[in-house]
Order: sequence, then C-alpha cells, then structure tokens
Amino acid sequence: MNPEDLLRTMFARAVEVAQPDHVIARFLPKPPKGRTIVIGAGKASAAMAAALEANWPGPLEGLVLTRYGHSVPCARIEIAEGAHPVPDLAGAEASARILQLAQSAGPDDLVIALISGGGSALLNLPPKGLDPETVPALTRALLASGAPIDQINCIRKHLSRINGGRLAAAASPARVLTLLVSDVPGDTPSDISSGPTVGDPTRIEDAQRLLETLNLNLPAETLEKLISALTESIKPNDVLLANCVSHVIAAPSASLSAACEIAARAGFEVRNLGDRIEGEAREIGARMGREALALKARRTPEDKPIALISGGETTVTLPVESAGFGTGGRNVDFLLGMAKVLEGTTGIYALACDTDGIDGGAEVAGALIGPDTLPKAKRQNISFEGAFQRFDGHGFFEAIGAQIVTGPTHTNVNDFRAVLIYP
Repeated sequence: MNPEDLLRTMFARAVEVAQPDHVIARFLPKPPKGRTIVIGAGKASAAMAAALEANWPGPLEGLVLTRYGHSVPCARIEIAEGAHPVPDLAGAEASARILQLAQSAGPDDLVIALISGGGSALLNLPPKGLDPETVPALTRALLASGAPIDQINCIRKHLSRINGGRLAAAASPARVLTLLVSDVPGDTPSDISSGPTVGDPTRIEDAQRLLETLNLNLPAETLEKLISALTESIKPNDVLLANCVSHVIAAPSASLSAACEIAARAGFEVRNLGDRIEGEAREIGARMGREALALKARRTPEDKPIALISGGETTVTLPVESAGFGTGGRNVDFLLGMAKVLEGTTGIYALACDTDGIDGGAEVAGALIGPDTLPKAKRQNISFEGAFQRFDGHGFFEAIGAQIVTGPTHTNVNDFRAVLIYP
C-alpha cells in the first residue's frame, strides 16, 4: 500500500470504530415503567438516535439537535438542525423545545441524553434578557481568540439556560442516562458539549475572569452585558443530579488504537502520542515536523518505518486584523506548519483530519502532505508562503489536489493525525 492510501485507510478505520451503531447497544438499560424520552445535541446525535431506535425494545419519543447536513432518518425521534460553529435561531428554537421535553419528565420516566461534540454551539439558549445576537458575536470572538476548548466551554456553561448541568436538572426527579461521544482531550463528561446533563466544577467567577482577560475583540459595552448575564451552573454534587448516570460510548483513544493496529499490520513501528495534544496548530505541526526529521536522521535502511499517531484539539489564533484571510481550519493549519519545516524532505508523509468530516471553515475533513507538496505548488505557481500568511490552508490544499473530503461522518471524536517516516 502506498503511503497516501495507508494514511487514508488509517483515518477511515479511526472514524469507523467511533460510529454510534457499533457501540451503543451495550450501554442501554431496560425500559422504564414510564416514558422513555430522548433528547440530545451534537454532530453525532442524529446517528446516535438512529442507533438507539434500532436497539431499543420499547416505545420512544424525543428530539435531538444536529448540525445542518448531519441528519439521519429516524422513525420515532424527531431530528432538528441548527448552525455550527456559530449558533442560529433554528438552534435556539430547538434548544427551547428540548428543555421543555426534559421538564415534562416524571419520576417513572427515563430520559436518555445523546450528547456529542458540537452541542455547545447547537444548544443555544442564552439567559433571559440577553440579546440573542450577542451569543453569535461572542462565539465568533471566542473562535478567533485561540482560547482552548475548556475555557470556551466555561463561558458557554455560564451563559446558558441549558448547558452546565441545567438540562439534567430540568428533568429531575426522572432518571437521566447520558451517552457521550467524546471530542475533548481527556473525555471529561462536563467538557463534552459544555455538559448539559453533567455537573460543572467551574464557577461563575471563572467565566467572568475569562471574559475580562481573553483577547475577544468585542466592544466594552457588549462585554459588560455578557458579564452581567452570567449565571451559576449546576454543581456535581447537586441533589438535582442524584439520578443521573453518564457513559462515554466512543472516544478518541479507541480510534487512535484502531489506526495503530492498521499501521502495525503494514509493518510500521507505531508510536501512539495520545489524544490530548493541544496548542497552536501550526506550532504543533512545526514541532511534529522537527520530530519526524530527527527520527528519520537516526534510521538506517534496515530499520522499520515509523508511524506517529495522535489526536487532541489544537487551536488557531487569528490576528485582530483578519481582512483578506482565506479559509482555514486547525488540521490544515497543522499541516502548513509541518510542511514549512519539512521543506519537501523525502520519505515523510502526513495526514490531519477532523473525524466529523469538517475542519474549521470548510466542508472538508482535512488534507495530506508528502515530499511533493511544496514542489507541486511551485510547479503550479501556487504560493505556499501566501497561503501560510493568510491562514488559507483549505485554499492551498484544494489547489494542489490534496484535500480529504468525506462529507458528514456522523461521529465526532476530534482530530486525527498520522505521520509516516520511511528510512
């Protein structure tokens, strides 16, 4: 198998093992005496709902919210769509209905919450009195700030009527079972989609400090409104969460392990770097590029090739003046940073993709680089340095034919990166 085909196969396997229909059945309890109410949100929530329907022996009703284009047909569970990563009115309306469903649960009912990455933006129900347009403006500012996801979600949890444990609290005293597809480093349930059904250990003071200290490039008046609208989230030991249980049913670590098996069978020495790599995308790419060069320099022709496999969630920090920028995402920005260091070195290939099929601002999973990446761009008069400066990773890789386009994958276990280093 040639390097590019091997990288694509590894990524496809990483996505496959995270599909909800492969994992959901073993986490399901017996039907309750009362109703079974299904609620949820995220890029994988519709696929989770379909998998639940296929494995549930009793009646079901409910509503889950997913990103536009990520719906999966369901017979008994309603699927709504909203915007991601910047929320819209459709998402807000569906969020209000989801909250009402939770509030309708009685003591004999079972609420099954299907939560996956992307739910933070989709479950958009700000505190009463806050201008609805303020939340999209805040989201854009947070995404451009380069803040790590735990800081972004801390703010979201305290500017919501539904996140930060509030959705589960609304269903009390009903039993709440939360099934999670994790897209966060460490798989902490309260960080996945801002933990709508999980107690939140952060405090309102944490959210206030972040709003005051992050470089959000928002008018002072807007920041004052946001700070005044903050409300305390539900804490882990709250009595309202006494009947709540959570299970992570799909996680980045399992996907990385599956890809490692593919590389090992192909004859590679495999190094799993873990699923918690965070930091500025292009800086992480440059660092991995230097590591690949160092490993290659120490190999002899008799040595096995090496595969470096990793996950996590890097960030992209845009300068305040972003006019004229292209279309980017953290995976293609990672690859730009790596390609800049490698400078066309022979025998090193890399792939970086988001397992949900969407990297940043494009409906593209990610891209591939290899020894021919920079020479090919030069032959076609495509400026690598221009793309690098304008954060135009998707434009660059589209122009040289190196994009990976999957469409919606119906799961979301964060980023997948693989580097192949041949002696």
